[in-house]
Amino acid sequence: MANTKKKTTTTTTTTSHGTMDTSRYAELKQLLEDRRRELMSEVQTKIKDVRAEGASGMMHSVAELGESSESGIQEDIELALIQMKAETLNRITEALARLEAGEYGYCFECGDEIAPQRLRALPFAVRCRDCEEARELAHERERFYAQRRGAGSLFADLAG
Repeated sequence: MANTKKKTTTTTTTTSHGTMDTSRYAELKQLLEDRRRELMSEVQTKIKDVRAEGASGMMHSVAELGESSESGIQEDIELALIQMKAETLNRITEALARLEAGEYGYCFECGDEIAPQRLRALPFAVRCRDCEEARELAHERERFYAQRRGAGSLFADLAG
């Protein structure tokens, strides 16, 4: 009886970081495209809602002017949410471009592969968790020292 072993082959995509398994590429691309579609739908729905509320808001009487300031605040919040989603949409579009260029999924700082769990949670991540934490810590330090310098100059101004 002859031994028959099934030979498994994986196809790879060449990237600037070496090769990426085709199934990983397809999974990442699907993840990004799904998120992009979801965000586009949300943004379009929010824009329609804001337009509809704005059009109906024009027909209110003068007696309702007090309520209009509350609705104005709500509109500002809605517009801020639309802007945030649009920015996220841009980041995902940039991530898709990096994927096509073979640069997606790799840390900008150290070049290591970004953990799949991180990419699922934050599909447009450009740094691995360790490098992102180091970056945030450095920014916190910069803010701290900038505040100390600012407070020191305040006292110098008062003394002079």
